[in-house]
Amino acid sequence: MPFVSDPKLVTGYEHAEDAGVYKISDDLALVQTVDFFTPTVDDPFTFGQIAAVNALNDIYAMGGAPLTAMNIVCFPIKTMDKSVLRDVLLGGLDKMREAGVLLVGGHSVEDNEIKYGLSVTGTVHPDRVLFNRGARAGDKLILTKPLGTGIAATAIKAGVAAPGLIEEATRCMTTLNKKAADLMIAAGDIHSCTDITGFGFLGHACETIEGSDIGLRIRADRIPILEGVRDLVESGYLPGGLYRNRNYRLRQVEKVSSCPDWIFDVGFDPQTAGGLFFSLPAAKAAPLAEAMRRAGIRDAAVVGDVVADHPGKIFLE
Repeated sequence: MPFVSDPKLVTGYEHAEDAGVYKISDDLALVQTVDFFTPTVDDPFTFGQIAAVNALNDIYAMGGAPLTAMNIVCFPIKTMDKSVLRDVLLGGLDKMREAGVLLVGGHSVEDNEIKYGLSVTGTVHPDRVLFNRGARAGDKLILTKPLGTGIAATAIKAGVAAPGLIEEATRCMTTLNKKAADLMIAAGDIHSCTDITGFGFLGHACETIEGSDIGLRIRADRIPILEGVRDLVESGYLPGGLYRNRNYRLRQVEKVSSCPDWIFDVGFDPQTAGGLFFSLPAAKAAPLAEAMRRAGIRDAAVVGDVVADHPGKIFLE
C-alpha cells in the first residue's frame, strides 16, 4: 500500500509503530490503535481482560494516555450462549475502568469463532511521543514483563500447563502497562519504546534497530521468563507463531554458544499483552528497574545494551 504523507501525521504504519499519532495542535496529538483476536484462555471474563489490556498497552508504548475505546466483537450467536459474550465484555470493561478509559460504543458481527478487542484513542504531547526507533549507542535496555505467554497458552490448550504457570501467565496478560509507563516517563530521557506482542521479544527488538546504525547486545541470563516455560520448550510445546517469527528474523539475530537453545526459542515466542521494552541512558537504567520492582512490577530487568559495533543485528549471549 502507498504511504500517506501529511504534515500532521506524526507516525503511521511505515515503521511498524504500536499506534498511529496525528497532531491536532502544538501541544496535543491523538494516538490511535486497534487490536482483537481469538481467545487465549478458557474463561470469558479473563479473555476480555486480556484482549483489552493488549489493545490499551499500545497507547502506553507510544508515551500516551488512553481516553476512549470502542468494542470490536465477532460472535457465533447461533452456537454460543450470549452469557459468554456478556462475560467477555465485562472483562474488557473491567480493564478499561482500571485504565480510566471511557467505553463509547463498538460494533459486532456474526462469525463462526469468537473474537474480541478494542479500538482505542488516546492523547500525547507531539514532542513527547515515544517511537520504537531512536535508541542510542551506550543506552541500556529494560524489559518489564517475563516472556513465555505464547508457550504457556499452547500448553494450556494441550492440557499440560501447571496451575502455577497458568496463574502467572494470566497475571502477566491481565496487567496493564500503565504503572510501568508512568514510571518510565517520569524517569525521562527515554530514547525508544515498544511493547512485546505477537512478533516476540526478538522480533520487536529487531524493529527497533532495522535500517539503523546501532545494534543490540542482549544478556540471555537477564531475560525474565515464566517459571516452567523451559520444560515446555524442551518438550516441544511451541506455538506456530514462534517458528514464523524465528524464520523471519533469523538473519538479524546471532546466538553465541553460551546462550541456551531454549532461551533463543523463547525470544521468538509470540506474546499477548507483553511488557514494555525501552532504551535509556545507562546511568538511569538500574535505578529505574529497581524503582519498578519496588512499585510491584516485579519482573522489570535491565536485559542488555545498545551498541555501535554490529549495526542492524542482535547478539544474544
